[in-house]
Order: sequence, then C-alpha cells, then structure tokens
Amino acid sequence: MFAKFFRALVAFLMIFSPTLPHALDLPAIPRGQDLELDERFELVWADEFDGDTLDTTKWDDNQSVDTLHWGPIRKGGYWHKDMVDVRDGNLVISTEYKSEPLEGNTFGSPDSYGTGYYTGMIATAGKAEFKYGYFECRAILPKSTGMWSAFWMMNEGVYNVDGSGQDGTEVDIFESMNYLHNIWGYGDSVVSGIHYDGYDGAHQGDSIGDWFAENPFEEYNTYGVEWNENEYIFYINGVETGRLSTGGVSQNPEYLILSCEVAGENGVAHADRHGTGKISLKEGDVAEFIVDYVRVYQYK
Repeated sequence: MFAKFFRALVAFLMIFSPTLPHALDLPAIPRGQDLELDERFELVWADEFDGDTLDTTKWDDNQSVDTLHWGPIRKGGYWHKDMVDVRDGNLVISTEYKSEPLEGNTFGSPDSYGTGYYTGMIATAGKAEFKYGYFECRAILPKSTGMWSAFWMMNEGVYNVDGSGQDGTEVDIFESMNYLHNIWGYGDSVVSGIHYDGYDGAHQGDSIGDWFAENPFEEYNTYGVEWNENEYIFYINGVETGRLSTGGVSQNPEYLILSCEVAGENGVAHADRHGTGKISLKEGDVAEFIVDYVRVYQYK
C-alpha cells in the first residue's frame, strides 16, 4: 500500500519537473529514452549461469589481493568463495552470519577469516575486459538492511590520482542500498554512480541518484549501462535513468564485478553506510543476490 502511494506521489512530482524527486532526496521513476538494444548492439559475451558450478573460464571468485588490492575482509564482513553458488539457472551470492569462521584464506592475504558476516563476489579480471558497449545483468536483490548488492566495472587506473577518470573509473551500474526504506515505499530503488582518483583524500565521484525498479527484492529487473567515449548512460529495464561524464570517461578496458557487501569496517558490521542502516540478518537468516544472467554487447 505504502509503495503504491509513494510511487504515485513521485509520478505526480515528476509532472512538474523530472528532477523534483531528486531535489527532495527521493527516488525517481525511469522516464528516459528506450535502449534500442537490437538495433544498435550485438552480443559479444554472456554468462547465463546454466549448470551447477561457476564458469571459471569467465569468472574468478578467488582473486589475489596482489591483483585487486582486496583481502578477505571487506568492509563489515568477509568475502568467501563458499558464499558463491550456481543453481537453477542463477548465480546466487548469499550473505549470512557465521558464528564459526569459514576455512581457507582464499584471497592470498595475510588477513584471516573470523566470526561475522560472510558474503561473496565474482569478477572477470584477468579473464575478460571490455571497452565501450552495453553491459547488463538481470537480478533479484538481497533482502536485508545494512548490506547491498552491486553490478560494477573496474580497472587498475581507478587508483591513479591525476584529476581524471579517463585512465580508469569505477562504474557502479547499480548498488542496492535502500532496503531500509522499503516499509515506507521508497526502498524499491537503486543508486548508480562513478568513482575515480582512488579512494583516499583525492577521491572524486558523481551519481545520478536513486531510481525505482519494479519490486526488485522479489522480482527480476535488468540493470545496465551504455559506455561510449563521451558518457555513461544508465538504464533500468531498458529505460534510461541518467547520464554521467564527470572527470572524463574511462578510455581503458574494464572488468565486471558482481558482489555483496556489509556495512562496517575491519570485518565488523557496526556502521550505517550510505543509509543502509545496521544489518538486520540474524544467525540462521540468509539474504540472496540472485542473478539470472550477465550480458555484454558492443556497437554494431
């Protein structure tokens, strides 16, 4: 009931101005151009997640910290390969609390696993990287406060501090940080944005704000970005949400990542990050990020 009322309110506000919801710090409804996928693009890479194991010719769930600057500790939890599964034609990344640490230092880092929240990631780094095109996943988002799922792109140039994103930009095709607000009707939304110049004091970035999907914690939606030499164009269900070119668009190939993260730091879930609230999963509860496919298209 609240969700229908709130979406109707946002639709009413957008009659007066498409940017009015964002001016009020509210999600907006996608109303931009249609993607025209078949007319402009051709499929060059995909994973439909058939079978019962991760295709390790396409993805790695066991990245070395020397390659990606990441260890097993990821913000308020741990990334572990055992939290990644392929079943029923989907990739499933699970998030749950473990009172007994999982075994194996799978990221080659001196850090170790402990008691806490476990989740996972997969990346195409070292296996498939792309420059320009359209990148899309179809997914159901995990149901929990204090965490988020994401579909994003990266390369090593993101860490270069030179005032530009042209050598590398983190492109967050979507992040699902709004489950906390689902009870009021405006949690059915995701945020998209970019980051460059590293992640310390020189860090820069930009965002198109929050945009509604269709019942995303229960139903599949598609999330995509068109990347060309001039801009990033973001889409939900094939409808444009916004565009960014801040700092200059990345001119270098980038790899794909699907991940979940827990708000907090040093493996301890204690923080409210980006409005997620504290994590609500109790021991025995599981939140699942369910991905039907990932597809990469390039211009015809």
